[in-house]
Amino acid sequence: MTKTTSAVKAFISEHDCDPLEYQNLDNAVEAICCNEQFRNLLLSLINSPAFSEELGVEFAVANAVKGLSSCRKLRSSLNLSLSNFFGLLAELFSAFDEATGKEWYTFANRIHSESLGKTKLLDLLLDSTERDFYQDLAVHLVEENPHAIYPTSNYRESRGYVESTADDQTIEAVVRSSTFTSVRVVDNSLNPEELMLRDAYISHGRCVCLVDQNVEGYFGEQLEHYFDYHEIKLEKLVYRAMEVDKGIHTVEKMLGDFKNLGVSRNEPVLIVGGGVLADTGGLACALYHRNTPYIMLSTSIVAGIDAGPSPRTCCDGFGYKNLFGAYHPPVLSITDRYFFRTLREGWLRHGIIEIIKMAVTKDAELFNYMEQAGPQLIETRFGTMNCEPESEINDLSQKILGAALRSYVAAEYDNMYETHQCRPHAYGHTWSPGFEIEAGLLHGHAVSIGMGFGAYLSYRMNWINQEKFERIMRLISSFGLSLWHDIMSKTDTLWASQQKIFEKRGGNLAAPLPKGEIGQCGYLNSLTREELDQAVVEYQEICNSYPRRGLGIEPHCSDVGLEDPSTVAHAPITSTTASEQELSAV
Repeated sequence: MTKTTSAVKAFISEHDCDPLEYQNLDNAVEAICCNEQFRNLLLSLINSPAFSEELGVEFAVANAVKGLSSCRKLRSSLNLSLSNFFGLLAELFSAFDEATGKEWYTFANRIHSESLGKTKLLDLLLDSTERDFYQDLAVHLVEENPHAIYPTSNYRESRGYVESTADDQTIEAVVRSSTFTSVRVVDNSLNPEELMLRDAYISHGRCVCLVDQNVEGYFGEQLEHYFDYHEIKLEKLVYRAMEVDKGIHTVEKMLGDFKNLGVSRNEPVLIVGGGVLADTGGLACALYHRNTPYIMLSTSIVAGIDAGPSPRTCCDGFGYKNLFGAYHPPVLSITDRYFFRTLREGWLRHGIIEIIKMAVTKDAELFNYMEQAGPQLIETRFGTMNCEPESEINDLSQKILGAALRSYVAAEYDNMYETHQCRPHAYGHTWSPGFEIEAGLLHGHAVSIGMGFGAYLSYRMNWINQEKFERIMRLISSFGLSLWHDIMSKTDTLWASQQKIFEKRGGNLAAPLPKGEIGQCGYLNSLTREELDQAVVEYQEICNSYPRRGLGIEPHCSDVGLEDPSTVAHAPITSTTASEQELSAV
């Protein structure tokens, strides 16, 4: 057990909780904060190795992973408002002892509702009997740990060092940056009794929110009710978020909206929507103040297990997918399967491929789960419709979402800046970017074709045997996803895509493919034009033997009510505040 977890447990077991009941909040806060036990806890939190793997392991050993995020934020305790500080403290304590956590949550709620909650912890301590100690501590931290005293962000830390020649004419520098994020699978996140979003915004007093226009139609009132219930002002910006909108013009409009609303550098924007809004909204946050945090509430499968928690924010440009972008992960990513109830089957289907890709290259157990669940995942909207709470599909759905997220986040965050190209989560994304827009395909169907073709290349090279190749093909096909589209016959398009991938991947093809066993990955780095052309011909013959001759169900954007990105020019992008929407409806 580390010094940090020991200090938390010691405080919980030894601290007098009577002050939590004091009627006078000023007296209560002073009694809580002005003693040796509190000082020891605070120093432990400030000095905790917030970004170390060891701290995470030790919280896991203590069965307190749910408190890890709050512990990391509390390294900046002195800079936090009392509202924020006591809310995080309650979250931390709850991970160790639920009953104690409830007592502290009750106290934090009292702080939230009073003007005292806006006071910074350091200001309060400098006005207490402990003034001298905390004044000396503040001076020390400015030199030794500035992130703890004057942080720009609770979620990031950077360090660096330089070496120079004696005359300083040559200087060599190294910079290191660390960040952390939380990923949660939560049901009914907009139920007012679910406090995750409330806790994120209560100390800020408002929430600036980007909302997908389609999501607004289904959940706009519920979103407003949630924040009204918790007396948090909601600044809602509604954006159309179709594939044709995924351009720099959308990002620029978002930046203007942020400026008009005066979004601050430590105020997380809430993004509520699918993959397109996750990409463009995340990029806008990365550009605004060069680093504005955001929380992602995903409403689609693609966003929920891929684009939502992804650190890769982006938009299209000059005919290239995702040409512009930044590495900027959300500080909190929430996947809520209850949003899936409103999705058309075609939207669910194309998102499921992002789960299958992780199963094939990263997680054999997840692959087995997907085989067990089959199309029932779509029919029951991941266990949220037409099934009983105790049904097998409900349990499987939760396991699938959790395992898919764990596999995806582990792959992404181990190589967040794409400093190398051994990226299993890029399976299916080598040739598909070249034909997705031209064919008007949904992203998921383009990827599934790329995955099927990649599995065939693996089989062709004896990287996997026939039995494993057929299992992969059957799983993709069983969900109605595409194995084939006639665009594949245009091998000039495939070859051009392959050439562009060389540029994007630092002069390597590095195409991730299944290798050895399901759940394992290898990387193809060379494929000649002749080999590509021959493989496509052979692959088509194999696809002909599968249901629908390998064709997908509703594979095109136009099949599911979306505009066809191959034919539709970029339409003017608009965003509206809630009040502007009301005016336009009159």
